[in-house]
Amino acid sequence: MELFEAIATRRSVVRVKEDAVSREAIDQILEAGIWAPNHRLTEPWRFFVMSGEGRGKLGEAYYRIAMEGAADPGSPESIAAAEGAKKKALRAPVVIAVAVAPSDKKMVIEIEEYGAVFAAVQNMLLASHALGLGAIWRTGEPCYHPFMNEAFELRPQDRVLGLIYLGHPEGTSPAGRRESAASKTVWID
Repeated sequence: MELFEAIATRRSVVRVKEDAVSREAIDQILEAGIWAPNHRLTEPWRFFVMSGEGRGKLGEAYYRIAMEGAADPGSPESIAAAEGAKKKALRAPVVIAVAVAPSDKKMVIEIEEYGAVFAAVQNMLLASHALGLGAIWRTGEPCYHPFMNEAFELRPQDRVLGLIYLGHPEGTSPAGRRESAASKTVWID
């Protein structure tokens, strides 16, 4: 797939089949991630690939976060909601948790570490698309909760920045829409 075509046609794919994704494809996607630009070559990304029963680690974190936020953790409604949250880990046959582990080197600006990891995620999404796979990058409050750090044995200064749900697409994605670059650009000569 040509680069500009991949950029313009990549979409978040919510519905994927339960069919296994090859280890070779996952390795290619991870390799694409590590080639993201990163200031001072700190390589601040960490990847946690979960499939099969391994997704239970993520499910347990979702469950604990839901129960902590429940008004009445013992109620049937709270338990049902937490069980529903736990099932989020099963939305795709492969889930890759992507975390930032900021460097403690002098002269490293922390926000640049986050930017590098976000660039890695984009590389991974493009690689997934180029391989004919469907992927979606999910973020949100649960990602940033301390229970996620605990689940993946991260340091307190580290942070899960998102989850890439990966699989073989079910159906086709609609065409994308964007405003023109010109509408978002100011030229300063």
